[in-house]
Amino acid sequence: MTGRESTPVDSACSSIEGSTRVGEASVHWRKQGSGPPVVFVHGFPLSGHTWDKVVVRLRDRFTCYTPDLIGLGQSHSAADDDYASPGQARALQRVLSELGVDSYALVGNDTGGWIARELALIDTGRVSRLILTNTEIPFHRPPWIPMYQALAHVPGFGNVIQQLLKSSAFRRSSLVFGGCFHDLTTLEGEFHESFVEPLIGSDARMDGAMRFLRRMKFARLDEFKNLHQRLAMPTLFIWGANDPTFPEPRAREMVRQFPNVVGFHAIANTKLFVYEEHPQEVARLIDGFLSGTQPIGRDIETKVAVEAGGKPLTIPSV
Repeated sequence: MTGRESTPVDSACSSIEGSTRVGEASVHWRKQGSGPPVVFVHGFPLSGHTWDKVVVRLRDRFTCYTPDLIGLGQSHSAADDDYASPGQARALQRVLSELGVDSYALVGNDTGGWIARELALIDTGRVSRLILTNTEIPFHRPPWIPMYQALAHVPGFGNVIQQLLKSSAFRRSSLVFGGCFHDLTTLEGEFHESFVEPLIGSDARMDGAMRFLRRMKFARLDEFKNLHQRLAMPTLFIWGANDPTFPEPRAREMVRQFPNVVGFHAIANTKLFVYEEHPQEVARLIDGFLSGTQPIGRDIETKVAVEAGGKPLTIPSV
């Protein structure tokens, strides 16, 4: 069973948002711009809004879809299976079909990059290109992730996190968002209001995040060491070079598992949420890849430094 509700947001940039029912799930989404479709999948514990700084730079040339994953943002479900990575991918596939999206490029970060790979695996006929930014790596476990997964099964743990998130020191620690940003001042202001305050202020949001965390199975992730070879679409990697969660050397090892890699771009002085810290550079790389203005070839491996004034400087990797 599916159903759709949509609400105009900004007619000047052809933007709408709505929610689509898929079985027991309600998946919230946003659509902005015009041109070839691009679907952006966010990570934990954010929402589709995390891509806004990139979307605003691309929406004059592409139709950008930013759904909320089930359990995060405004998406939810009564069925536990919908929170696992295959269930998330199936729900997104149905939503995109309901919205009339045919061929589309797919972008994912963090756990959204894992789910994007799940989606590309079951929707190969429609996924034209794949772009992965810092994301899960088969057989790699950041030590704090299994810890949080175990604690998510403890009754009341979500309430404890709500209280801890009120502390700036906790938010900035390496076990929370300190490992996500090179510039910790980025944690305050808009990011805090959009993604941290809703978790603190809403028990339903926190409960959804805990369900999401409990249902992501790393045994399934490890299967992608072999499944990656089935993702034959052109694939671009954009990586925050200073990420302690998914280190660049590990990422470069994973790249060898993909059959059609067109490039690996590492952006210096940034971590997990590379697109939040350097949206202009990430948007430029995505635009070049999708519009065909960037050369394609497996030998493209660049280290991108961003100067203080925002001007990109490309340096060959060593």
